[in-house]
Amino acid sequence: MRSPGRPEPSRAVQRQFWRLIATGINTAEAALKVGVSVPVGSRWFRHAGGMPPISLAEPTGRFLSFEEREEIALLRAKDKGVREIARELGRDPGTISRELRRNAATRSGKQEYRALVAQWKAQQAARRPKAAKLVTNDQLREYVQERLAGTVRRPDGSVVEGPTPPAWKGLNKPHRADRRWSLAWSPEQISHRLKIDFPDDRSMRISHEAIYQSLFIEGRGALKRELVACLRTGRALRQPRERSRNKPQGHVTEDVVLSKRPAEAADRAVPGHWEGDLIIGTGRSAIGTLIERSSRSTLLVHLPRLEGWGKTPVVKNGAALGGYGAVAMNTALASSVTALPIQLRKTLTWDRGKELSGHAQFTLETGTRVFFADPHSPWQRPTNENTNGLLRQYFPKGTDLSRWSAEDLEAVALALNNRPRKVLGWRNPAEVFAEQLQSLQQPSVASTS
Repeated sequence: MRSPGRPEPSRAVQRQFWRLIATGINTAEAALKVGVSVPVGSRWFRHAGGMPPISLAEPTGRFLSFEEREEIALLRAKDKGVREIARELGRDPGTISRELRRNAATRSGKQEYRALVAQWKAQQAARRPKAAKLVTNDQLREYVQERLAGTVRRPDGSVVEGPTPPAWKGLNKPHRADRRWSLAWSPEQISHRLKIDFPDDRSMRISHEAIYQSLFIEGRGALKRELVACLRTGRALRQPRERSRNKPQGHVTEDVVLSKRPAEAADRAVPGHWEGDLIIGTGRSAIGTLIERSSRSTLLVHLPRLEGWGKTPVVKNGAALGGYGAVAMNTALASSVTALPIQLRKTLTWDRGKELSGHAQFTLETGTRVFFADPHSPWQRPTNENTNGLLRQYFPKGTDLSRWSAEDLEAVALALNNRPRKVLGWRNPAEVFAEQLQSLQQPSVASTS
């Protein structure tokens, strides 16, 4: 076995480091608490992708611990024999004999037992040379990569190129920069969809955790680490999620508050109840989002800037030319909603933004009743908030959203509606929405007694 130079800290130390990380403290604090340098702790965290590479459970008494190896080294330095050491530790003499023979340091030309070197040798010998499933199964690897990094297509099959993202440098997602457009199914979606697409092929199975490990942990060799840019978060390391704050505005009358919304909209059993919001970009650009609560189907509303934007001086309380003033918003929303059957446009739940201040006129034109969530309560529109988070993969914060055409938005909505969802039993929203449309077309049959 090659010389380790300075052996790395024992697994007991690494295990304690990852336990501290799990409590929420940063790598520097965890490293100092376990007695290693800050660069070593940072390297452990980065190379492991923020995921514990070893089990945090204590090893069984079958194997010698680092503390026992320290005792062996002390007793050996006192010229104690193998059987006497075995009696002191309560171990079999054969265990002690093999330990002294296999794990002793030999760099000086003679065998000399040192606990740190012995622990390193034992850890090296215990490593499993098992290859990852994604390395050995080509068909499974291609399936996973296709759904992580597949191209976004329009309904006619043509590819939408999307923006040109910056080169990936092995770090976390760039702040406020374009992201690569891809199908970007999550590892959990891929894992469960395999059971539907390959019900009889047991070799086409992999857990979502194994996919994350192939992306995050260096040296796995199955999936390219650049594919982390195709994940919704774009993070190269696992870390806690952050929730953005919602700042709703606008005047809402008593008859359109959330408490007045029909009870059937809350349990998601009846289709036709929608949640809506805006995704805001730079330069007063925006995209409208509509999500059906039952099927989770997504509609993206194109909000182009109006004539005179950037040319006409801004007038206080004048016409909004950014594309999502009250009049423009009503027009764009009505155009999207009226394309649906009347049975599938019962209610719309919005936040308190001023863009829908003309909701009364919208209700008259479309027959869709509008209700507003309570202030600072994004959890009252959970489907919409979740979908907006998914859409930020394609439309990052800090970018100009007016550059995308209505056809581009339709392609992104198509990609999102064809992603399997856990809440739908790993079916996709397009399949559930198609079932809803089919049920509306079937004539009702009266029951007979």
